Amino acid sequence: MTSKQNKLRELGKQAVQQSLPARMQAFRCMLNERTLTYKRTLLSAADREVTVQDPFTGALRNMLMFASNNYLGLATHPHVVQRVKETIDRYGCGMGGPPLLNGYNRLIAELEERLAAFKSQEAALVFSSGFAANLGIAGALCRSNDLILYDEKSHASLYDGLQLTGAKGIPYLHNNITQLTALLEEAKPKQGTVFVCTEGVFSMDGDLAPLDQIARLCKQDGAMLVVDDAHGTGVLGEEGSGTASYLQCAHEADITMGTFSKAFATCGGFVAASAGLVEYLRYHARSYVFSASLPPPVVATVLAGLEVIHAEPWLRKQLQQNAAYAIQKLAPFGFCVPPQAAIIALKLPEQMSLEKAAFLFHQKGIFVNPIEYPAVPPGGERFRISIMATHTREDIDRLATATEEVWNDPSAYHS
Repeated sequence: MTSKQNKLRELGKQAVQQSLPARMQAFRCMLNERTLTYKRTLLSAADREVTVQDPFTGALRNMLMFASNNYLGLATHPHVVQRVKETIDRYGCGMGGPPLLNGYNRLIAELEERLAAFKSQEAALVFSSGFAANLGIAGALCRSNDLILYDEKSHASLYDGLQLTGAKGIPYLHNNITQLTALLEEAKPKQGTVFVCTEGVFSMDGDLAPLDQIARLCKQDGAMLVVDDAHGTGVLGEEGSGTASYLQCAHEADITMGTFSKAFATCGGFVAASAGLVEYLRYHARSYVFSASLPPPVVATVLAGLEVIHAEPWLRKQLQQNAAYAIQKLAPFGFCVPPQAAIIALKLPEQMSLEKAAFLFHQKGIFVNPIEYPAVPPGGERFRISIMATHTREDIDRLATATEEVWNDPSAYHS
């Protein structure tokens, strides 16, 4: 870590226990010290190429988008767009209430039925976001005599959900089956329910959980398996049904959670499980009960997306081919872990400045996501690249060329 990074982090630590104005002032100092490529304003649809208002010059410019989780290009798919237009004409733009009161319409009922079948479960429940779904699962299902074993690289929403419960939470080393086995053995004499929580595709690395092995352990020890399949849904498995399907254990997950903000390219989330568990969540998950329903256009987006996934399997095949080609082209620059899905995490060379390198990518018209603490541990800074079915080989070649130029540019490194 450089002296500048140490200085900024120390400012942040000193401000933690101070008043809000002091914390805000420390934050402003941190921002003023940096050249940030966050919060760039898009003036076009989230396609393979986007129009951006340059935050440094104010000019409009076109950039190749390698930072969007619009994996299948559904955000602009003609069938999806048409279905949404028809839905607005019939249902309007919003519900004006929570689902248990006036916010439950036929479209939501249809979507929940479709999602349950898609995930090989009895029932499903739609939430206002994937974050809210994870909060709802933890807050409604876990109590003080329960035990939650979770992968250390689980999403922030799981960590926040743990704060809503009195349950004991124990992280296990990333994808470490040996440690998980030992923790489950220790948990056997305990009362209460044991939950094992993992992601299907890990969002910061792009690797997969060994769900088939974890599922066998859970079945053997009577634990409930909870899978966050945000990045696997629509991408992996039979008809894109997810990571569990891809690893041939689709019926083994007790609870599957997912989002609509990845392959479906909109917002919202869901939980799929047994009919009894879903109905229990419907009345006990506070992030569901006290949130307004998803607007009809959003629900229509997901329904149309499911139709496209079923009718156009070539999109998923194209995505997989693009991901494989990108992995091949980017291999010389170093992965954080070997990628297995459509997320590629590039490990920074020694002494590279994430901030400076991100600015260089921006100048070259390549839109990628710089990822730093607290999204990843200190020292784990990286560029996270998302591949889409709509990318061309030429797009990926441009990405690889830009990466080589950034990696070889002296100005990308700390002086």
